[in-house]
Amino acid sequence: MRINDWPKSLEAWERAKRSLGGGVSTALRANAKPHPIFFRGGAGATLTDIDGNTYFDYALGWGPNILGHGNAALVHAVQTQIALGATYGSGHALEYEVAERLLALFPGMDRALWSNTGTEANLSALRIARAATGKSHFVKFAGHYHGWSDTMLLGYRGQVLNQQPQPESKGQLVEDSHCVHVLPWGQLEAFNELLASRDDIAAVFLEPVLCNSGVIEPPPGFLEGLRSACDAHGVVLVFDEVITGLRVAPGGATERFGVVPDLIVLAKAIAGGLSLSAVLGKAEFIDMTQQGVTHAGTYNGNPLVLAAASATLDELSKPNTYETFERLAARLASGFRSSFERVGITGAVNQFGSIVQCGLGVVALDSFQAYMETDQQRYDQLLVALLRRGVFALPGGRWYLSTAHDERTIDQTIELFDSALDEIVTL
Repeated sequence: MRINDWPKSLEAWERAKRSLGGGVSTALRANAKPHPIFFRGGAGATLTDIDGNTYFDYALGWGPNILGHGNAALVHAVQTQIALGATYGSGHALEYEVAERLLALFPGMDRALWSNTGTEANLSALRIARAATGKSHFVKFAGHYHGWSDTMLLGYRGQVLNQQPQPESKGQLVEDSHCVHVLPWGQLEAFNELLASRDDIAAVFLEPVLCNSGVIEPPPGFLEGLRSACDAHGVVLVFDEVITGLRVAPGGATERFGVVPDLIVLAKAIAGGLSLSAVLGKAEFIDMTQQGVTHAGTYNGNPLVLAAASATLDELSKPNTYETFERLAARLASGFRSSFERVGITGAVNQFGSIVQCGLGVVALDSFQAYMETDQQRYDQLLVALLRRGVFALPGGRWYLSTAHDERTIDQTIELFDSALDEIVTL
């Protein structure tokens, strides 16, 4: 199969520009190559666009669709609940039933707060940490993403000078950067030095696996060292598991590494594609919301998304789910490495749980700096070559798997990846 162009998608994009900023609902999509693709539906591990082309889907909605598309149990749960109402503005059983199930999965967590997006949940976690400690400043690491808010969109891709990040968006307040200290990922000494020199650090935020910038695992002892330093200095340790939560183990990276933070932020996969996020935490922190900390939201914990979350947890609890994720993702990663070697293209591949990261132009993806040195222009060429062969993947190099992916899908994808590499090596 070879797709030469996407006339209906291009027409739809031109029409969308008249009513949507850039013709898209989130700005990054406007940069898609050769242009944004418009889809009409999905089934299992595939998506079909409005031109009638079908693709293996490794974007999975940028991660949330961990059950693939049209999962029967998820569809049934949402259809059943919507007939009973989308939201009540008051309590219902799913609020505590799903909370109890998540808390049982993530070690050391006592309470949950529901919200709707990872951005919201990270802001709630920061507010709680500041209230609990009486301090205002916080630490994050270069390349880590904690949402698009003025407070958090710092040190992700923009310049950092002496730990002082610069705003990464027009309209972002410079003042919001004054309370943020951006440190190099994996360098425990830099963190310890900062805590030794300041007594105003309320929290440290991090992705326990740096998924947004390379799917890079933490150096040995790094998470344990953060935990010890936070305990010694009264700093709240926050794991942003928006990506890793439910994707790499039932209890996320917290389970995988055995280091228990004070707060965990979840989103993306926990509701199988519907918009839901949560902050899990120790009671002393979460109960701050009953001691003067405002946590609000009209749609927080609504029954529709929690019905989806319950169904998602049911599906993910089936035998061998995570063993299959690990095996298939490792198979995909190994296939990519073999393709690089065969074609003679320099590239690196990381894999953690059901997430694979592919980078061109570097021999290893072992640091944020290495990720920033990857050849993104050539990778965009690869994405277009893949798209023409019926594979839909994300810019930046991250590939997600779902429970709908199987060995046949993976093997066919590797063959198509191999063919796409042959094409770009001649460009």
